[in-house]
Amino acid sequence: MLAELLTTELFVFLMLFLRIGTALMVMPGFGERYVPMFVRLPIALGVTMALAPLLGPSIPPMPEGPFGLLLLISGEIGIGLLIGGLARLMTSALHVAGTVIAFKSGLAYALTMDPSQGIQGALVASFLSILGTVVIFALNLHFLMLRGVADSYVLFVPGQLPPMGDFTELAVRVVSGSFALGIQLASPFIVYAIIYNISLGVLARLMPALPIFFVVMPLQIWVAFGLLGVTLAVTVEFFAGYFESQIVELLILQ
Repeated sequence: MLAELLTTELFVFLMLFLRIGTALMVMPGFGERYVPMFVRLPIALGVTMALAPLLGPSIPPMPEGPFGLLLLISGEIGIGLLIGGLARLMTSALHVAGTVIAFKSGLAYALTMDPSQGIQGALVASFLSILGTVVIFALNLHFLMLRGVADSYVLFVPGQLPPMGDFTELAVRVVSGSFALGIQLASPFIVYAIIYNISLGVLARLMPALPIFFVVMPLQIWVAFGLLGVTLAVTVEFFAGYFESQIVELLILQ
């Protein structure tokens, strides 16, 4: 009886760890590239152990055949990727905004390795991405992500085939919303770039012998830095409200 109970408990813990660990591996903050593996793994194990008494009864019995077990494991990993990917896509709005700001302010020439993406990106995009992660943890919004993982066991019952059509529609909705938010956050810089380029075009026509675009480029960068300093607080506040509302609407049971 003890061996049978231990096997059942281990199976339940493994199934919970598959979804929770996969979600944390992709989520912002928990699954960043600059967070060491020996830190992420204990966090995933600790969250799984904390939620096991609450979520354990929702795990179905162990399938008799290996094919059924493979389907169950694949479904749990897929749902974990979906939940973590949704949270990651929401934070991509800041990366989009930072990239647009960099191109519109002349800062796109300075590229550096983005620690959150693992690729080269604009400095402003890297700064806003890291700042967004800090704001999520400072405002305790990461607890909403963990609650979304817990509520997913009611939204997506283990052992049942997840609705792939709804998954696709949800992903498209989040991607379009994040891109639109990124453009909205960068809208002051888009307006500034339009006014700046029109003014330089007029000056270039009035003084064709002067390379006006190269002369005033430092001014463009300094004005962009000043505009970023003025709008940064509003940008972060607007992003935090969007992130919280989307997590509550999409992943948390009302």
